[in-house]
Parts: sequence; C-alpha cells; structure tokens
Amino acid sequence: MSSAVSPLAPKSVPDMPTIAGVRLATAEAGIRYKNRTDVLLAVMDKGTAVAGVFTKSKCPSAPVEWCRAKLKGGKARALVVNSGNANAFTGKTGRASTALTAKIAAKAVGCNESEIFLASTGVIGEPLDATKFDGVLGRLAETAEAGDYLAAAKAIMTTDTFPKVATATVKLGKAKVTINGMAKGAGMIAPDMATMLSFIFTDAPIAPAALQALLKAGVEDTFNAVTIDGDTSTSDTLLAFATGAAAEHGAPKISRASDPRLKAFVKAFNQVLANLSEQVARDGEGARKLVDITVEGAKTKASARKIAMSIANSPLVKTAIAGEDANWGRVVMAVGKAGEPADRDKLSISFNGIRVAKSGARDPSYDEAQVSEAMKAPEIAIKVSLGLGKGRDRVLTCDLTKEYIAINGDYRS
Repeated sequence: MSSAVSPLAPKSVPDMPTIAGVRLATAEAGIRYKNRTDVLLAVMDKGTAVAGVFTKSKCPSAPVEWCRAKLKGGKARALVVNSGNANAFTGKTGRASTALTAKIAAKAVGCNESEIFLASTGVIGEPLDATKFDGVLGRLAETAEAGDYLAAAKAIMTTDTFPKVATATVKLGKAKVTINGMAKGAGMIAPDMATMLSFIFTDAPIAPAALQALLKAGVEDTFNAVTIDGDTSTSDTLLAFATGAAAEHGAPKISRASDPRLKAFVKAFNQVLANLSEQVARDGEGARKLVDITVEGAKTKASARKIAMSIANSPLVKTAIAGEDANWGRVVMAVGKAGEPADRDKLSISFNGIRVAKSGARDPSYDEAQVSEAMKAPEIAIKVSLGLGKGRDRVLTCDLTKEYIAINGDYRS
C-alpha cells in the first residue's frame, strides 16, 4: 500500500448506508503486513443470493477455484477476503488453505462450508497460512456490524493508494433498496472478467440466476472496459450478494433479469460498477492522468473495443501522455496493430476535444501550443474516428510513469 494518495483520487467519499442482512468486520491477521488490517469478514443473513464472475486466466488462484465450485449453490452466508497473499500458484497447499479457511469461517458463522466465499490478493506463489484465521474469524463473526464499508475496503488494499467504495439507492416496487460496493485494484489490471477484487451488496430480493445475469452483463462496459497495464490477474473476482431484506418493505421478488420492474435497479447497479471501475483506473500504479479513450465509426462495437484496448494498453501511448505529449503517431500505431478494419485516410484523432489529425494526416488547424496546454490536464480524452461504420466503444486507462516501475520493482521486497 502506498503512503501517497493518487492525485486522481475522488475528492470526497460517499456516506455508505447500512444494508439489512449484511454485517462487516476487519482485523489484523498478520498475513504479510504489519500494523494494518488485512482480513475482512462479511456475514450475510440466511437466504442471501450470490453471483460471481472471475478471471479467465488459465492459472487461477485457489480461492477463484473455490468460489466457482460453490457458486452453483446460489446461496452465501459469509465472505472472507485477505490481502498480502494471493494464494495463487500454491498447488495442493493452496487448495488445503481454502478448505481450512472455509471450515474456520463456517464454524464462526454457523453455516455450511458451501456457503462461504473466499478471495485473496497479494503476492503470488507464496503459501497462505490459513491457521492465522483461527480465532480471528470467530471474533470477527461476534463483532461484525452493519456497517463500515470504508474500513472493509481498506482491509483488502495492496498497492492501492485509497479505498474504493460506491453506493446507490433506488426504488424497487414500493421499497427503497440500496446497492453498496467496494473494490481493490491498482496494478495487474486488464479486462478478462472483472479485473481485480470487487464486492457488491444489496438488500433487493433477486434470485441467484437473475443476479448472475445482471452481473455478467454489467461488467462488460465497466470493469471489462478498464486496463492499467494489460496484465490479467490470477485472482480477479467480482461477487454480488443480494440479501432480499427489502422484500419486507414491499420490494417484489425478482426471478428473471428481464423483469421490467428491474429497469431502475439495473441502471443504479451498473452505475455502482462504473464508479468502482473508474476508481480503479484513477488509482493505477504511479498514475498521474486518467485517460478516457473513445473509438467511433468502427465496423462493430467489438471492433471498436479491440482498437480502444490496443490504444489503452500501448506503453508508447501511455508514456507519451505521461510526458504530456499529444503524439498522435503513437495512437495511429495502436490503431493499425489492433488487427481490426481501419482506413488510414479516413482516420481522425483528437485530444481533449482538439482535433490533431484528420483524414489520415495532421489537421490543417493544428496548434502545438494549444494542444500542449490541453495535455497538462489531469484527465485526458482521446477520441478516434474511423469513418467505417456505427461501431462505438469507450475504455478507461491511465498514463505510465516511472513510479509504476518503482512500485513493481520493489513489490516483493
């Protein structure tokens, strides 16, 4: 965890309301860090629905494998998250650690091990000593309260410089329902499901299958449209929990994601995902600029996404932005290498609303001084127009600075 907060961090933190059926507690388990919390326990009421999306990495962590297997049951009573150790690339030892953690948590909460969900973040390849949870989770289960989401978000941080939380309130039927979320992530971030750890809680009465469909759709233009460095983690996990407590206040029970009564809820749910994913981009390791990339005029949306990601993941583009250089040549390079339909002579590029290239050449009205001044802003918008069709997409990234190298060069030391 860095001591210097990212200059792109949100200026304020929202007040996070409580959610009926969810209790939180954190502790120092001594997993890797000293003098800071490193374990989170979230306890949910009986009947809580769960949904999840995970990394597509072929080398997933032991907790990811555990959650995938337990997700089939559709119900959750507890979530255990630790920072400092990813429990990834740990073989049979890693699987034994997840089993022991779940056993300890199930005993503490009073439920079946199949209702325990796990996530770990931190160093890859080091065994996780799950015995450190013995006693700790029992105390957390006793002291958990319906509350401090900011403290929970702090406990799961690694190289993050600020805790990431978001909330929304919306009407569902006659009831007011709340959606709270937290996330961690600053490096090893590239879309291939949800790109880090994130946990969403709501009191809406939504069945597991419907919640799964909403989550899978919601990540596509939020977490899956964010990249920091092009590296997909072994531990990427996004879990959503719906306690259903709002049913007591008139919220209808939802069994299908297509239920028209969900329209406002889906919008609010996706806004929470979008807010959290943008915070991840704002906290990119060493980041000094948030970069918003829009590609329009592509053959398809999928084609626009691939081109936008090619730009966002280009070290040359990202370092140019760090140097406050509107180097459209690097953007042209990234468009050309994406392997998607593009016509050089139809290509137009702009930085922060100033067109620098048009019809395959430098814009006739290009003014170096004007563009240089625009590039000093903390937020940079790159817009690429292909002129081939109606496909459009948007992704978020950040610049690439010397600090990124320093953070990752010292990560294990």
